Amino acid sequence: MTLNPALTDWSGPNGLPRFDRVGDGDFAPAFDAALSRHDGEIDAIAMNQEEPSFENTIVALEIAGDDLSRVSALFWNRAGAHTNDTIQMLEREIAPKLSRHYSRIGMNATLFSRIDRLWEEREALGLTLEQMRVLERHWKGFVKSGAKLPKKEQERLAAINERLAGLGANFGQNVLADESGWSLPLQEGRDLDGIPEFLKEAMAAAARDRGAEAPYVVTLSRSIIEPFLTFSARRDLREQAFRAWVARGQTGGPTDNRAIVRETLALRSEKAALLGYENYAALKLDNTMAKTPEAVNGLLRQVWDRALVRAKQEEGDIAALIVEEGGNHDVMPWDWRFYAEKIRARRFSFSESEVKPYFQLDRMIEACFEVARRLFGIVAIERKGVTAYHPDVRVFDIRDEDGTLVAMFLGDYFARSSKRSGAWMSSFQSQHRLPLPNGTKGELPIIYNVCNFAKPAEGKPSLLSLDDARTLFHEFGHALHGMLSNVTYPSVSGTGVSRDFVELPSQLYEHWLTVPDILSTYAVHVETGAPLPKDLLDKLLSARTFNAGFNTVEFTSSALVDMAFHTRGPVEDPMAVQAEVLAGIGMPPSLVMRHATPHFQHVFAGDGYSAGYYSYMWSEVLDADAFAAFEETGDAFDGRMAKRLKDNIYSVGGSIDPEEAYRAFRGKLPSPEAMLAKRGLAA
Repeated sequence: MTLNPALTDWSGPNGLPRFDRVGDGDFAPAFDAALSRHDGEIDAIAMNQEEPSFENTIVALEIAGDDLSRVSALFWNRAGAHTNDTIQMLEREIAPKLSRHYSRIGMNATLFSRIDRLWEEREALGLTLEQMRVLERHWKGFVKSGAKLPKKEQERLAAINERLAGLGANFGQNVLADESGWSLPLQEGRDLDGIPEFLKEAMAAAARDRGAEAPYVVTLSRSIIEPFLTFSARRDLREQAFRAWVARGQTGGPTDNRAIVRETLALRSEKAALLGYENYAALKLDNTMAKTPEAVNGLLRQVWDRALVRAKQEEGDIAALIVEEGGNHDVMPWDWRFYAEKIRARRFSFSESEVKPYFQLDRMIEACFEVARRLFGIVAIERKGVTAYHPDVRVFDIRDEDGTLVAMFLGDYFARSSKRSGAWMSSFQSQHRLPLPNGTKGELPIIYNVCNFAKPAEGKPSLLSLDDARTLFHEFGHALHGMLSNVTYPSVSGTGVSRDFVELPSQLYEHWLTVPDILSTYAVHVETGAPLPKDLLDKLLSARTFNAGFNTVEFTSSALVDMAFHTRGPVEDPMAVQAEVLAGIGMPPSLVMRHATPHFQHVFAGDGYSAGYYSYMWSEVLDADAFAAFEETGDAFDGRMAKRLKDNIYSVGGSIDPEEAYRAFRGKLPSPEAMLAKRGLAA
């Protein structure tokens, strides 16, 4: 079969892929060809008759598989951000096939013998710090792939990895099917009681997008379901929508994920045992800042105890308001957001619907770019007319202030039924400086952000909640981690850091959203253009820790359940374990986990955050302390501090140890106190 060169020869502006020239049917043969070519490159490295050296073994591995990387980047982008039946069917085939491929490489005894010899002789090789980190990454990666296991156990580990890859793909597809397959039709009149205009417009746009007969629909996209639960005065409709939202992945039909979770946990436990670890959490935490499950649970329980006290106070306030309004029902999960919003409006004299007209998506994107310019000296220039992978996607050049191109950035901001939920950053191409077989030297980072904001009607501006705006800044912080990368080797580029460090650049960046200078400039009214009034800004800032118990309990309960799953052996009934953990920590019946097990995609739609959901909070300890460094100077854009941040955090990737990177920036490691204060949970 003739292969489509557009998959590997990216001839778009500044080296972008030509997305419009790639069809769904092109991927299967391209994967076969790219996998075969990578096999040949690996064999050549393994069978090299020269003595192993860093150059002929490690550098060769770093640049091998370029075609496979390009095909994979395009495919996984499409699978996550604009999928269809053809792509989903191929995803179920490709995920296990890629697992088999990398298992073969990881268990290549001849290749590992070269790497192992370099590792044993590493102190005599005269390596730079970055080269030592790259060598360590390859050596540990091979060991965790089973390179030191007997043949029979290697084969079993490969089978486990292959099966886990397929299970992860199925898990994510099932959640997407439940999300895209459910909607709640609403009519004019009582169905819209309490609904503000911005939400009506979003629900009308969702109805048009789905071809619904009703003029409005509630969907399970966070950008619609959360404001609906916040504003709808119809308790019966809130309950109906909430139950559908939390039931994703456990509907009892073909998209039910509970059996997938059970098998996944059993296989992960077996994998950890094969590799000599007490449990899967110990395996995953081996190369992180936290290092042990005990350290993780210690932080989580410290935060949980304070959050639970705060949440019970908040629940008491809600219960009192229900009684005050003549209600006689307990506080249920579908009540919390609705009554909390009323309390916030009363306590701080503003509501989310009053704030939202000031948070236009386009202006918040400009704010993201302006913060990056003031901190790091880069500017974003939109490339109109450049075709991306979907018509909604916007393309930007990222340049130094002297005009040098440093990265390409793509922003994909609106929800659609072909996109999985949530928000994320990924890359088509990572920065590095190595010469490649095609003759080029180094590569420009091509980074993209995906969000799921409600798409407005044609000609209308998209309005964000304050939380949406934080999500925008969060993902752009990840993007900057990729775009500002300045390393030699691809494997330690950008976000190639430990899981509990990777959230630092993103969570830290969120702080600049609420810097008064940024809000007063970019938070302007959608109709009048007037800046956010100072009194409203003051109220916003004073309300930052409102509902802190609710938010922290939602997150921390999910992280504790994740750790419980991965510090035990095989789990016969995951839902029983979830219930046991929640009962043990005293989870109030008025609250639920942010991500219940059957739709916990961070943990089960792949391996990225398994035994790692805690990392958001671990990184929050770092980010609260890091922003305090700017506050201590009296200037959120202090030039000296910004340079240290760029040089030691955003640009170094995984080329140095994360603890050393943080010490180089801040001069010390942090305690949790700044994070607890930021959340409003300080003692």
